[in-house]
Amino acid sequence: MLVHFGIENIHPEWKSSTVVVGTFDGVHLGHRALISRTTDEAKKREQPAVIVTFDRHPATILAPTKVPPQIGTLEQNVINMRQAGASVCVILPFDRALSQVSAQRFLDEILKGCLRANQIVMGDDFAFGHGREGTPQWLAERIETAVVPKILLNGKRVSSSLIRQSVAEGKVEQAAEFLGRPFSIAGVVVSGHKRGREIGYPTLNLARSTRGLVPAEGVYAGSCRTPIGTFRAAISVGRNETFGENPQTIEAFLLDYPGDEIYGAPVELSFELFVREQSKFENLDDLKSQMARDVELSRG
Repeated sequence: MLVHFGIENIHPEWKSSTVVVGTFDGVHLGHRALISRTTDEAKKREQPAVIVTFDRHPATILAPTKVPPQIGTLEQNVINMRQAGASVCVILPFDRALSQVSAQRFLDEILKGCLRANQIVMGDDFAFGHGREGTPQWLAERIETAVVPKILLNGKRVSSSLIRQSVAEGKVEQAAEFLGRPFSIAGVVVSGHKRGREIGYPTLNLARSTRGLVPAEGVYAGSCRTPIGTFRAAISVGRNETFGENPQTIEAFLLDYPGDEIYGAPVELSFELFVREQSKFENLDDLKSQMARDVELSRG
């Protein structure tokens, strides 16, 4: 048995389940179609809809030099999967040992043996197991399988790669169409140089726990979810060239925020609209005037 994956701690009390397997980074419209089909099929059989995903992108092990930036943290992805209707989310650590497991063993020991799957839902281009042997055609010969076709939007196939490209180019409105919601970054609030406070626009500085996807440098309109509520926000991704700073920062001015310090608090910034490119200003008055315009555009 594959006990080192932690599945020995899973003791389901259900007799059968409908299972979907995937990376689900970003939980975009294509992923949501898979989850929706899984929940629909599970309801027909009066059994749980189970998502099996991984603690990291498989490329971390299979192609370390080609690991794409994460669209969402694992926590964000799980929250979105649950909101999409999943009954249970099982997270497997994708390590070298798991990457070598055959499709047959993965099916027999994890999907059928542990999770008691009597039906699998798959995307038409997905495959699991060593060498990607577990294709939809292969699986259909061994267990009842529902195959979900690709999702097209504006003539383009919805994919994590397309979303990464859109965000990296600052096209956050396009990314939102593919995601079904605004692209967001989760992190914690840390202390900055406090220059925003000095000019009347105090900002929170975001620190991330992982090297995830970041929009192109610029100013964006969006919102910020905080422990005390969600507020409209003017968000800056850049290097503060006006002050001669080089490290890239992600900071946001929260509109109508009551002003309590939230250092160390978890927050989530949502990017809704690209406002402008970053600029270097000749003086603080010019900067303050531009920030006032940015804030008004962010008010929505």
